[in-house]
Amino acid sequence: MCNSRSAVPRHVYVHVPFCARRCSYCDFAIAVRREVPVSEYLQSLAKELQVRFGETPAKDVDTIYFGGGTPSRLGGDGLARAVALVTRYFTPAAGAEITIEANPEDVTATAAAQWRIAGVNRVSLGAQSFDNAVLDWMHRTHDGAATKSAVSTLQNADITNLSLDLIFALPESLHRNLENDIDQLLTLEPDHVSLYGLTIEPTTALGKWVQVGKAVEQPEEGYEMDFLTANRLLTSAGFEHYEVSNYAKPGKQAVHNAAYWANVPYVALGPAAHGFDGETRRWNLRNYAEWRDVVMTGTDPIEGSELLTNENRVAESVYLGLRSEAGLLTTNSDHAVIDRWIQAGWASVGADNRLRCTTNGWLRLDSLAAALTHHRSR
Repeated sequence: MCNSRSAVPRHVYVHVPFCARRCSYCDFAIAVRREVPVSEYLQSLAKELQVRFGETPAKDVDTIYFGGGTPSRLGGDGLARAVALVTRYFTPAAGAEITIEANPEDVTATAAAQWRIAGVNRVSLGAQSFDNAVLDWMHRTHDGAATKSAVSTLQNADITNLSLDLIFALPESLHRNLENDIDQLLTLEPDHVSLYGLTIEPTTALGKWVQVGKAVEQPEEGYEMDFLTANRLLTSAGFEHYEVSNYAKPGKQAVHNAAYWANVPYVALGPAAHGFDGETRRWNLRNYAEWRDVVMTGTDPIEGSELLTNENRVAESVYLGLRSEAGLLTTNSDHAVIDRWIQAGWASVGADNRLRCTTNGWLRLDSLAAALTHHRSR
């Protein structure tokens, strides 16, 4: 946990909103475009950097992360130009992690080579499943074979630090075989796996399907079974379960994401991007066209900000501590709440006096964090 409220940010997030199609479960800030306005986006990004940071000297950073949306939709040259823009203001320190999120169908030999030359050394690939029927239901624009081809292409381009995303807890009607998906994932030998339980938001296509009875949410027991199955298979294959939704081979944890969980300051750029300076959270205009139009007038595209209160800090410290293997430093008074968790097998306290959730505890993360936050806030 970062204790200095004046710490200089060492991490940069850049939101690239473009997607070829909106996934059935997606409520993220995206812009669906058949033709991606690459030059327009890069001009707007350059303007935001200029508006916010002017002629200040470049700062060294440990991570730069291009998320989305689908950053790989910028193509090889477009993404390379985006990296160049950001690194004028934020110089990657020695060994810095530069990540892009990519969809498998965007990964070509030419694009991968351009990304690598630009400095990209880590790719988070949105596999989600290897079952083509499931991918079609999700409105994904790739098939299972495309993920396997993309991994090979990236490795041939010397981008070997790869993370693959999988979604679990899909409706039972899909007859998805999670074990088979994980077996196929493991044959690709990624360094990192992000495992996300399907959530149903009312404004998404999936949310509407549920409302009219075309889809039924996975029951809680099924969610738990999927989570525990994935955990068993991944940890047996040598992955460390270091955060509620993330697994890594030793030494391959996501440095950028770990910064979020440690609550340290980071810069955020692009539409809908959320940043933190150690005291205040700020977020940009969500809609791509609005962000573009405002920033091109030379105006900061901020939509809102929130100065963290002591209550906010208590809630965030508890939640962030409990969601990762770093754990949460306990106090004597906490035992009035946490002793029953330990007895139930949901958590443990180590010799360092830090509380850590077990796998079964992470299934109850929200309720555990709420209970301890309430206790500490009294």
